[in-house]
Amino acid sequence: MDYRRLTLFAGHYGSGKTNLALNWAYWLRDQGLPVTVADLDIVNPYFRTKDAEDELAEHGISLISSAYANSNLDVPAMPKEIYALVEGRACYGVLDVGGDDRGALALGRYVPAIRAENDYEMLFVVNGARPLTRTVEDTLSVFQEIERACVLPFTGIVNNTNLGAATTPEDVLASRAYADELSSRTGLPIKMTSVEKRLAPALQGSIDALFPLSILGLYYMEKEGMHYGEINL
Repeated sequence: MDYRRLTLFAGHYGSGKTNLALNWAYWLRDQGLPVTVADLDIVNPYFRTKDAEDELAEHGISLISSAYANSNLDVPAMPKEIYALVEGRACYGVLDVGGDDRGALALGRYVPAIRAENDYEMLFVVNGARPLTRTVEDTLSVFQEIERACVLPFTGIVNNTNLGAATTPEDVLASRAYADELSSRTGLPIKMTSVEKRLAPALQGSIDALFPLSILGLYYMEKEGMHYGEINL
């Protein structure tokens, strides 16, 4: 699977983009690359990259996040280290962008440097099983809102359609029509279809660019009284 120096993940709240971003960071690290994760998500009060800080460090991955992450304050105050990541070009960066147009605004200040280097992927993460992105039309509205807010065009789509632990291989296969139509309407390729690792063996050979991932957001099950099946991968 190909990659660029900067990979940005954006999508509607609940699309699973944070979990995907962290899995992508681990995958890059497994390729022997120096990796830094930057949390630009000022919207999500639950699963933040900040929550994976210790595990990231164990894998030799640096994390940049707002000083306000996981506090009772959540303002768009971005640390200066993000400029060093974007402009320094010393390592590979994975950026977790906010979950809607308001969250995507935080990215805007870094866009000139990202455009200047032109070594990035801006990936639109979609979950066709979520209430606000079940139709292509609704998903396109989210797509357009985020692009307008951050002024950086998407370069590809990640089909992350899932029903949590209840997801079956058939659910993933059925989501291809939704993803293909979205790809056709936007003119963007499907960069990958991400699935929980337990499903990957049954889907190998049936879906191109399959990306097996681990669920990293289980920390808030007990905190919020949620069931495993309710978690967005």
